[in-house]
Amino acid sequence: IEGAVTVFSDSTYVVRCFNDRWYEGWLKRGWKGSANKPVANRDLWEPLIDLYLERRQEITFVWIKGHAGNRMNEIADQLAVAAAAQIRTGGPAPSPTTVPWPIPHTVWVTGAATLDDEQRALLERSILGLDPGTDVVLTGLRRGAELLAAELAVQAGVAIAVVLPFAAPASSWPEDDRTRFDAALGAAEWVVTLDGDPTKPSTAITARNDWAAAAAVGAVVLGDPALASWLDDRGVGTVSL
Repeated sequence: IEGAVTVFSDSTYVVRCFNDRWYEGWLKRGWKGSANKPVANRDLWEPLIDLYLERRQEITFVWIKGHAGNRMNEIADQLAVAAAAQIRTGGPAPSPTTVPWPIPHTVWVTGAATLDDEQRALLERSILGLDPGTDVVLTGLRRGAELLAAELAVQAGVAIAVVLPFAAPASSWPEDDRTRFDAALGAAEWVVTLDGDPTKPSTAITARNDWAAAAAVGAVVLGDPALASWLDDRGVGTVSL
């Protein structure tokens, strides 16, 4: 990019490196931090700092809060997560043209942790009614409606997008549920992990719901009238079962 560039980042580490000139100390100490330990990720920092030093009069770094509704920041995060996932599996890193977001035809499936037989049957029919060629099931993989929706989507050949309120939300679950969670997560085409606080699950889930409601074109809600009403108020087309 020629000319002046403003870099917006939700990483205080990145922004303060340049704005507070941390890099100057790293270079003087031979790539060691203030505690005399090697700087982590030097292989990434070194070329970035070299580029910055060539044009530092033209480059400005600005910190913004992550997962707070900034559309371009959200897209950058989602592309980075998708790229990391593909690299881990040995595939090529995706480009914005191969990982579009918001993903068209995304249906958020959510609801109660306990479903009766009728609700399970309704959910199965809802998933089977989706088009495997175009539709995407968005789920947080919570126990109950969300985890079952992911499993049904896999059976129906419908792509899955997962949004988690924080890392490893199933770590304290019973073994059988953790196994189901891991299998569904492994089958997902896209995984977005928000930076919620696991010690404040209610707040983290609220943030996750905000993210999902903004990403989805519609929602299927099972056994949770309050959530269905909340989605209606936000203008999200909702089927309540």
